[in-house]
Amino acid sequence: MAKLLGAFFYYPPTSKQVTGLIDGLLQLDQLAKWPNQQLVTEQCQILSTQIQHAEIEYQFSLLFEGQGIMSAPPWGSVYLDQEKLLMGESQERYREFLQQQGLTLDTGMNEPEDQFGLMLMAYAILLEKQQFAAAQQLMTEYLLNWAPMYLDCLKQNQVSLFYQALAIIAEQYLQMV
Repeated sequence: MAKLLGAFFYYPPTSKQVTGLIDGLLQLDQLAKWPNQQLVTEQCQILSTQIQHAEIEYQFSLLFEGQGIMSAPPWGSVYLDQEKLLMGESQERYREFLQQQGLTLDTGMNEPEDQFGLMLMAYAILLEKQQFAAAQQLMTEYLLNWAPMYLDCLKQNQVSLFYQALAIIAEQYLQMV
């Protein structure tokens, strides 16, 4: 589930990396015992009505690639570092953690590793490798200390109902890990 959510927080919704995952995303409410099952079901319904929205690619670009002022920057260092800039000390510590775990996140895109979706995908990889202690460390030391602030910003965005719903689902997911 972390890999599925991570992909939608990282790749554009019409990209080849996620188009095959849309059915799974729309059925997320059926894949787990959620803290608030009804809320997740409602958000999946919103996702299903919004995924075909003509503006979804533009919405992704505004929220994740930064055209103008970003209402919800998806990088941890923006929330954790004193200067609120990309590539800060927290991102450097996270990069070192990934190197210690033998993880290299090469998506072909030039982006800091502390991007929310990338971090969820790294968490999923650690779980797949049965590196449970490292996966837990990723969550507690590197993601959960800023994810609530980020998801709150994303839930309040005025650009996309799709990403508001996705943020609510991600919040519910993080309560389960």
